[in-house]
Amino acid sequence: MSQVTPEVLWAQRSSNTDPEKNFIYLTISVPDVPKENLKLDLQPTTLTFTGHSETLKRTYHLDLPFYAEIDPAESKVHHTARNVELKLRKKELNDEYWPRLLKEAKKVQFLKTDFDKWVDEDEQNEAPEEDFSQFGGGGMGGMPGMGGGGDFSGIDFSKLGGGDMPGADEEEDDSEDDDMPALEGAEDAKETDTTKAAA
Repeated sequence: MSQVTPEVLWAQRSSNTDPEKNFIYLTISVPDVPKENLKLDLQPTTLTFTGHSETLKRTYHLDLPFYAEIDPAESKVHHTARNVELKLRKKELNDEYWPRLLKEAKKVQFLKTDFDKWVDEDEQNEAPEEDFSQFGGGGMGGMPGMGGGGDFSGIDFSKLGGGDMPGADEEEDDSEDDDMPALEGAEDAKETDTTKAAA
């Protein structure tokens, strides 16, 4: 049985007036870890996670010391078959983003930016409101506008190109390629070669 550090994705929002808009998104990627096999300890300055997957025969463990304090009582946790998703409320109201998630300014391989949820600091007020009624909920996740089943019945693929193109069976006329002009300087070289051969 191996113990591994799971991949963690994160993004954030900040507000100096509205606590609801002052949070960290955190997604811990732990496939096949049932709710009864995980332990999550959320403190104001740290998060500790341990989970076990019977199917993968793998134990996940994670210790995250945060850059600044969060409010565990106002934070939300959602467990799915693939992830543990958290919305952590930042304790201090501030317009500025945290410069990093972790206390130490070192690069760690398992921590990555969640670009699906990331909004630049100067654009966060213009960003659409997130719908947290389905926080971490199902859906098809990944293909917006595709609906639940990925049904392609409404698409006419013949108009997308590739198949049944007019004239595809006809041979192209290559006669234009036969009358290519000589390269500059090539005629002079040819004449010099001919003169040397005659001498």
